[in-house]
Amino acid sequence: MDHPIHEIDWRAGRVPVSRRFDDPFFSLEDGLAETRHVFLSGNDLPARFGPGFHIAELGFGTGLNLVAAALAWEAEGIDGPLRFTSFEAFPLSGADARAALAAFPEAAPLAQAIAAALEGDGRIETDKLLVRIVFGDARDTLPAWEGTADAWFLDGFAPARNPELWEPALMQAVARHTAPGGTCATYSAAGAVRAALAEAGFEVTRLPGYGRKRHMVRGRLA
Repeated sequence: MDHPIHEIDWRAGRVPVSRRFDDPFFSLEDGLAETRHVFLSGNDLPARFGPGFHIAELGFGTGLNLVAAALAWEAEGIDGPLRFTSFEAFPLSGADARAALAAFPEAAPLAQAIAAALEGDGRIETDKLLVRIVFGDARDTLPAWEGTADAWFLDGFAPARNPELWEPALMQAVARHTAPGGTCATYSAAGAVRAALAEAGFEVTRLPGYGRKRHMVRGRLA
């Protein structure tokens, strides 16, 4: 991997916290439950799944969102692979991702593949998954991407700490790479995030958040 290692500390012995952004990678309460609430339910998944479905993501992190999506896809028994593209500027080491995912027994079947992808070319290819982690600043890599997503997981660190992943221009790039009727979801309900998504063309709805977070946001491309 030709990228600097994203240095972390551990909170409660199992939750990785970014030193760069001083923010945890997932909920201190239950990261997998949070992912399912925000990113799956927020995008009406798995109900919208169908052959060729494509999820894109800002911020790969530990790979926990991929785990949740892959488990849901497999449970639905849909023919062919789920496509999953994630944009990540500061990837974790494979060892740290594996250690973080060890807190979730359901992640065990994918943990080694995720670690190898982070250490290697960013790809996982099986009969059920076609994953590509695009390394680099999403403000550069997303506009150059030729793909289109049916659903977006907007999972950068908190907007106050990681404003680069919430800039209006990047939200406009997200919209340009969203299929008609496509959706996005994020744990953040910050006013600036809602405004940027609305300006990009999404119909924005504020929903109950997970755990201690009062609200989250979903968007549907108008």
